[in-house]
Amino acid sequence: MAGNSQRRNRRTSNKKGAQVGSGGKRRRGLEGKGPTPPASARKGHVQNRVANSKAKLTARRQVARRGGKGTSEMVVGRNPVFEALRDGVPATTLYVQQYIENDERVREALQLAADRGGIHLMEAPRPELDRMTNGLNHQGMVLQVPPYEYAHPEDLAATAFDDGEDPLIVALDGITDPRNLGAVVRSVTAFGGHGVVVPERRAAGMTAGAWKTSAGTAARTPVARATNLTRALESYQKAGLAVVGLAADGDTEVGDLPALGGPVVIVVGSEGKGLSRLVGETCDYRVRIPMPGGAESLNAGVAAGVVLYEAARRRS
Repeated sequence: MAGNSQRRNRRTSNKKGAQVGSGGKRRRGLEGKGPTPPASARKGHVQNRVANSKAKLTARRQVARRGGKGTSEMVVGRNPVFEALRDGVPATTLYVQQYIENDERVREALQLAADRGGIHLMEAPRPELDRMTNGLNHQGMVLQVPPYEYAHPEDLAATAFDDGEDPLIVALDGITDPRNLGAVVRSVTAFGGHGVVVPERRAAGMTAGAWKTSAGTAARTPVARATNLTRALESYQKAGLAVVGLAADGDTEVGDLPALGGPVVIVVGSEGKGLSRLVGETCDYRVRIPMPGGAESLNAGVAAGVVLYEAARRRS
């Protein structure tokens, strides 16, 4: 009898399913978890990994497209401050020394700042201005110039293509004088170009001096900053632009190059050293400007203007 009872209990214990009750868990399990998410949203799925990679790449591109900002700058001295305000150099704050002698130049600078609007006028004691300018002869006037917002090199060509135009861009290789940069910006604007590219290091940037030389055109023509100029030029080539380098020993004269009539980036080197080796090797064409007068070279602003004129002539 005892053996039969044990066998019955064993058979009872082998029954499938809950013996007491599921507490509703089984019913909730049958309800499901909603529609199956797409493969790109399921963690661990290959399409989810692909989607995540694409999102990260897009984020990196968005960061890369920000050309970044330059550093803020101080313009010091009564005449430089007046000229900067007169020539439209961007400014955020004009610092004026307490109890300053109110001569004609001071009055004119204050009037220009008031007329432009958006410039804060701050009165400061002389020791504070000395500290701000590291002891420079500020003559009681200091103008704060905000950091310049650079474009990304790819944006210059993209904007031109979006407008249905062939890009016309100037790249500067080894130009360290901001006045040359400003002159090039002015020429690019005059001949319908789409922007200027400068290297991030060892090159002139958009300082107050460059703004002044551009005669206000820097407000309309973007300047882009490239981390690596050679790679930026290679990127332009992939986008269909011809890269034309100016060189005294170029194979072709500027007037004989049909490529200037299409999408093109013109590379101008320094007056002394010319194009750097890697940049020169990257160029599709190396052209020269004929100079019957016998001059050895032209400064960057003049050279760029000559080639831009030829490019504009071919496009008209």
